[in-house]
Amino acid sequence: MSAPKRILMVASNPAVSKRTGWPIGFWWAELTHPYWEFVEAGYEVTIASPDGGALVADSFSDPRDASGYSAADILSRGFLESPTHAALVENTPALADLDLDSFDAVFLVGGQGPMYTFRHNASVEALVGRFVTEGKVAAVVCHATCVLLDATTPSGELLVVGRTWTGFANSEEDVADAFVGQRIQPFRIEDEARALPGTNFVVHAAFAPHAVRDGGLITGQQQHSGAAAARLVIEALGR
Repeated sequence: MSAPKRILMVASNPAVSKRTGWPIGFWWAELTHPYWEFVEAGYEVTIASPDGGALVADSFSDPRDASGYSAADILSRGFLESPTHAALVENTPALADLDLDSFDAVFLVGGQGPMYTFRHNASVEALVGRFVTEGKVAAVVCHATCVLLDATTPSGELLVVGRTWTGFANSEEDVADAFVGQRIQPFRIEDEARALPGTNFVVHAAFAPHAVRDGGLITGQQQHSGAAAARLVIEALGR
């Protein structure tokens, strides 16, 4: 019997938004829904973060939050209510402490945090570029796709050149900004992606599941696309 596939899920360390002053981090559904797809496929999953330690989720993504924004997310609610699973984000390993060669795929979890903790983070950028270049699989969803604005191959070429990919759309930023009554993000992924030469950035309807595979690079548009992106990872790796 062959060894199970190994997936490295990377979520943001806690941060504070410079635009809103809110504590920010990862988005629960973008961790729990792909996690469920992977374990159901028989994969081993490690949840890590760039710097290691305890993680904090964006409050709107918590199904128990008073806002009720994610109240219907029963997968995340179950994950949170399970001591075994909740412990997986209470003391994550740092990327520098892992044997990255032992993983078959990496999956970058989105949320508000990555806009500050993944963008211009050399270790995260190198991780994605390395996996794709080595013929492995790198999946990136929602605001974590900001890393693809700068990630390069080991030879220095922008990773998304010649590729089709997706990420959080302007239409979705408009909805989010209107919901809270102010601009949330420090920049917009779609604006910056469309300014890059030689790449094909595509989006579908706001908040509809949408994931794209271009070779070893898999991207998901927003929080409703995590499971779809995970299924493309499984398609690429097999069971």
